[in-house]
Amino acid sequence: MGLTNSETFKLGDRTVKRLGYGAMQLAGPGVFGPPEDPEVAKTVLKEVIASGVNHIDTSDFYGPHITNQLIREALHPYTEDLTIVTKVGARRDAEGQWLPAFSREELIQAVHDNLNHLGVDVLDVVNLRAMFSAHGPTEGSLAEPFAVLAELQQQGLIRHLGLSNVTAKQVEEARRIAPIICVQNLYNLARREDDDLIDALARESIAYVPFFPLGGFSPLQSSILDGVAERLNAKPMQVALAWLLRRSPNILLIPGTSSVAHLRENLASAELTLPDSAVDELERVAS
Repeated sequence: MGLTNSETFKLGDRTVKRLGYGAMQLAGPGVFGPPEDPEVAKTVLKEVIASGVNHIDTSDFYGPHITNQLIREALHPYTEDLTIVTKVGARRDAEGQWLPAFSREELIQAVHDNLNHLGVDVLDVVNLRAMFSAHGPTEGSLAEPFAVLAELQQQGLIRHLGLSNVTAKQVEEARRIAPIICVQNLYNLARREDDDLIDALARESIAYVPFFPLGGFSPLQSSILDGVAERLNAKPMQVALAWLLRRSPNILLIPGTSSVAHLRENLASAELTLPDSAVDELERVAS
């Protein structure tokens, strides 16, 4: 268990706050179509920046195209210290299903779509999202699609590369093709399959970005978290986020919300100090 809760971490050549923002929930239900009120979504984005957040996670397949368009409308021209991380490797069909999009043509198109919809000449970070399975990381070679992104990086369209929904073996395969600066996988108090990967990436100063901070909790696990949160006069999500920040200094968080009030609650988790007794109790969640 890492004890460092430093405020920032290097994401490539950028220094970002460890508590960022994920834009996925700004799209409509099922991350498909527009939100009920686009102006509310843009208000949330403006509050993100006003709160000092300088790391936003998005993708052009959220909506599709919706979240990137909202980001551009709300925040462009972007502040110099803002880092926007996007993902490619998936697409949506007419019913909103998530489908792999790994061909050379699809990846090139996806990068250009992100550039156009975000209104930038170069993307700060592009993660290749592995779509071999809907049930988490699955082994399979990423060499061919990752090499396409490496080419686009060489062309000056992408500054940095990362991976999402991948195994340790796939991380090593990709690093033989081009440097990566982040890995984005499912990880939380209850789902800790990536413990070894997080520590290995920390030794290389590579960021680890967990998604679904409360995903996959059983009722018993939730009750432990709820009990700790109640004793600390905090929300369960705040405790879960604070635990992740404490877990390792290379962990960057991207909790998402479509509510300004919920955004403020999430950001307050950075100020929450977990006593050792609470950490010991939270360790029971993973057992």
